Amino acid sequence: MNKSSVIILFFVFFLGCTNTNWREASREPAGIAADPTTQKSAVIEVYAADAFSWRGWFAVHTWIAVKPQDAAEYTVYEVVGWRVKSGLPALREFKTATPDRYWYGAKPEKLLSIQGDKARRLIPQISDAIALYPWANEYTLFPGPNSNTFPQWVGLQIPELGLELPFRALGSGYAD
Repeated sequence: MNKSSVIILFFVFFLGCTNTNWREASREPAGIAADPTTQKSAVIEVYAADAFSWRGWFAVHTWIAVKPQDAAEYTVYEVVGWRVKSGLPALREFKTATPDRYWYGAKPEKLLSIQGDKARRLIPQISDAIALYPWANEYTLFPGPNSNTFPQWVGLQIPELGLELPFRALGSGYAD
């Protein structure tokens, strides 16, 4: 293989697999979350989407969303590396009616959905576990702690969730 072929393959492989401009990548709702305006019962959902850019060929980004009984919106918890570079905690919390937004161009997959009394009972345990997350201010792409370490750690604190992250949740083993 000549040098120009290697360069072309590099650009196709590393730059051509997903949107390379994160500012223009979709963050629209995927339409797979329970609608908080019609779903009055408590809800716990965990999502995964391909990581941004070339990393999405190998890894996913995961996050947790909870909606208490009768709440009008979800609270989403995720770990994001760029926050640490900006002097902020890696662990971020925000409220939204649409916790199933595309992850910078990648459609999320729902990994877990618990609704009703079981969700109502487990949400306080999730909040307690998140408050104790030991790497809230840290982020390392590999081996972790990263965005996949976080939900894995929460799942280990609350086995009743039955959370199983996919193989491509690189960094989830850091929590074990």
